[in-house]
Amino acid sequence: MRQIITGILLATAAMPVAAVARTVAVEERSIDQLQASMTAGTASSVDLVRAYLARIAAMDRKGPTLRSVIALNPDALAQAKALDAERRAGRVRGPLHGVPVLIKDNVETADAMPTTAGSLALKDNMTRRDAPVVAQLRAAGAVILGKTNLSEWANIRSTRSMSGWSAVGGLVRNPYALDRTACGSSSGSGAAIAASFAAAAIGTETDGSVVCPSSINGLVGLKPTIGLVSRTHVVPISHSQDTPGPMARSVRDVATMFSAMIAADPADAATAGAGAYKRDYAAALSTSALSGLRIGVVRPEMTADVAARYEVALGVLKAAGAVLVEVKQPKLDGIGEAELLVLQTELKADLDTYLATTPAAVRTRTLDQVIAFNRANEAAEMPFFAQETFEAAAKTRGLDDPAYKAARTKSLRLAGAEGIDAMLKTARATVLVEPTYGPAWLSEPVYGDQYGGPSASELPAVAGYPNLTVPMGLVRGLPVGLSFIATRYGDGTVLNAGYAYEQRANARTAPRYLPSAAVGTGLDGAR
Repeated sequence: MRQIITGILLATAAMPVAAVARTVAVEERSIDQLQASMTAGTASSVDLVRAYLARIAAMDRKGPTLRSVIALNPDALAQAKALDAERRAGRVRGPLHGVPVLIKDNVETADAMPTTAGSLALKDNMTRRDAPVVAQLRAAGAVILGKTNLSEWANIRSTRSMSGWSAVGGLVRNPYALDRTACGSSSGSGAAIAASFAAAAIGTETDGSVVCPSSINGLVGLKPTIGLVSRTHVVPISHSQDTPGPMARSVRDVATMFSAMIAADPADAATAGAGAYKRDYAAALSTSALSGLRIGVVRPEMTADVAARYEVALGVLKAAGAVLVEVKQPKLDGIGEAELLVLQTELKADLDTYLATTPAAVRTRTLDQVIAFNRANEAAEMPFFAQETFEAAAKTRGLDDPAYKAARTKSLRLAGAEGIDAMLKTARATVLVEPTYGPAWLSEPVYGDQYGGPSASELPAVAGYPNLTVPMGLVRGLPVGLSFIATRYGDGTVLNAGYAYEQRANARTAPRYLPSAAVGTGLDGAR
């Protein structure tokens, strides 16, 4: 089975990229720069697609071998040609017209690519339907270039998983240090955009899966307010916490993507009010957004080198006119346990509902059947870690279980009213900041992820509030990010604050594809 799926991947990755009409530079190019090239006639959408395909062919399964792209869209060039024709006819849909983007492989597209969530159980999940978030991007003129690798099942299968690994795609490697994690679960989206395999990508987050790979791969990533972006036709974990989010190399590119993604979806009740927040967030960005803005400064436990980098970032905020107020996170006893019960209960209910809608070729129609599939295919599916979280989820008692309902009420209260909202109120602040994560840890197949913090993801993930991470610089050659967190529907506020910080800090450095992190010479000793 592994040889078959690998053959599919390699055949897809080997799509012809010959007959390039002209050489077009795409490395480190923003959406605005790509759009300007197409407007000026120095590049077409077809040129961009071919350039990105050539870069992927040279670097994803060769060269640094990032394994960030799980499948390429065989219709990408045709889509680009059609959009070029529209441009020649005088129709330009907007800033994404003709711009190639990548989609995490737990989000369905109508293209001839399966949606696998990284699992061999879904290798035949060719639904031929667009998730509404993909339909929004397509309507805005984006070219769907392909699908990105991810932590299998969005990293919910095991407590000892290795982020960035899936049975379908293998292990995603970090472009800054190839032996380090790309984090997850949107690992491929993070590594691919850091490596300029597309202009931007879609990730998804339940708790950390957009902001962690964005931070660790030197990107900007937005985990939006729950209810602004549809989750329909996205392989689910939790309807309380799941959301797609944009990942790119700049705040402006993330804002451009986000503006196109927002829409009400009748099939996703949480999005009923999304239309009120539909606007051009990129156009509203201002370099003066930090002037007079009260910011609550959270100081979690962190290493000295991360703390030093954080102090530099705080200095940038202060120099831009922000009013910094120290604030401590209150004790929130039991939030982790409550969140886990919510995720496990909703995983069983939501995944069973999703699997029932997949094509007949998909034989795993319930979580129990996925568990059985993994046992029957243990060598391919579980060579490094097991599925104890799946097994615990299978034993939950459903969405009417009083214990589940109590856990959701508790976790929401602790994260929101007694967490983020309380800190903002205490500091009389509009935004909180803290380090998103520390630098990338080693990818470790024996022991799984080995990471002790800091992490800024839990409270905004549980509360459903926006969390924007922006590059804060390098620690020993590895990127770290700064999180801007606000209350519900404060997405524009965090984008503005993050943009003003980004423009002053200029803290992002392009990856160098080093074999390991630049830790210095001390490992050799004095003699």
